[in-house]
Amino acid sequence: MLDSKTIEIVQSTVPVLKEHSKQIGKRFYELLFEKAPDLYNMFNQTNQKRGIQQEALGYAVYAAGEHITNLEAIKPVIERISQKHRAIGVKAEQYPVVGETLLQAVKDVLGDAASDDIIEAWGKAYGYIANAFIELEEDLYKETESQPGGWEGYRSFYIDKKVDESENVTSFYLKAKDDKAIASYKAGQYLTLAAAVPGEKYTHIRHYSLSEESGKNYYRISVKREDAHDGAPAGIVSNYLHNQVEVGSTLKFSAPAGDFVLDDSDQPVVLISGGIGITPLLSMLNTIVEKQPTRKVTFIHATINGKTHAFKEHVAQLDKNNENVTSFTCYSSPSEEDRLGDDFDKEGYVDLELLQSIVPSKETVFYFCGSIPFMEAILKALHRLDVPNEQIHYEVFSPVAILGEK
Repeated sequence: MLDSKTIEIVQSTVPVLKEHSKQIGKRFYELLFEKAPDLYNMFNQTNQKRGIQQEALGYAVYAAGEHITNLEAIKPVIERISQKHRAIGVKAEQYPVVGETLLQAVKDVLGDAASDDIIEAWGKAYGYIANAFIELEEDLYKETESQPGGWEGYRSFYIDKKVDESENVTSFYLKAKDDKAIASYKAGQYLTLAAAVPGEKYTHIRHYSLSEESGKNYYRISVKREDAHDGAPAGIVSNYLHNQVEVGSTLKFSAPAGDFVLDDSDQPVVLISGGIGITPLLSMLNTIVEKQPTRKVTFIHATINGKTHAFKEHVAQLDKNNENVTSFTCYSSPSEEDRLGDDFDKEGYVDLELLQSIVPSKETVFYFCGSIPFMEAILKALHRLDVPNEQIHYEVFSPVAILGEK
């Protein structure tokens, strides 16, 4: 345990680190990649360029400082980061260099304000927090490798099928190249791809939600092609997968990971997705249909229009064939063809009024995924409905772990 003086210094300096968290995160990664350029192979370089990874690091640092005497309070953040660390292969021996670099970044940003006492206190705090991560991650590694079909590191899979789900979403059916068993997973989890993109110096790491229920002899990921827009460049990996990877191509993945998982209760559940956020929720829907056929599930999907609506026919069929399934669709900009076909339930967005009209009961559990603005709107609506936090679960396709806090 940490001594009282260390705790006092850490907690009293949290506001300063919070104020300078973005600069600290930026400086940290500059220093880290100078020391160990090979680590470029472990981090999402697009998030680096956009500053998202740096922002997430800064948030994690001051959140841990705020809760240094009760890390249980930020358990969801710790679990989420540990799952990502296990997925990309972070090991215990890498923590010391990260700690040294983080303290150097604090010194560089804060200057004379970072006294020896402050640096010493945060050094002790980092060691304490790092041990919590290391212990949890060691358990995750053991659990992953020891389960039937589990593996360590990255394993080769070949593309067995490639299926267009909408104008910009394609599903990839993955089979193990060694023909051995593959690990099961929980609905909502993801695979981690280490992509060797032609012309790129470093490996690109991406997490892709599994869009099918577990128990098959294949994995399925469904990827949105990120085109260039509003000054943002096209997605390197998504375009590589859509345009260059074909049936028979080989890709490397680590074993399934993630803490956004479907519970096994019989409570009514509402699954709310925006755009490509449909992928983990579709896995949950398929799982409920297969394994919990009496559990009431409401599936709400929001997208632009019919052209961008992935898995439209599949969800409609599940609604038609299963009494426990009800589905709703919102199009923000429906086409004339959509209007003529009566293919959606509401023009606009998922909002408080819609949720009020379809929530089965106060015992309902909610899972949602989509863009940050989409999820912040959903979270706000659920709070307006007085839904308890323990009945609210979400997945953020971004290193920023907590909605509304960046």
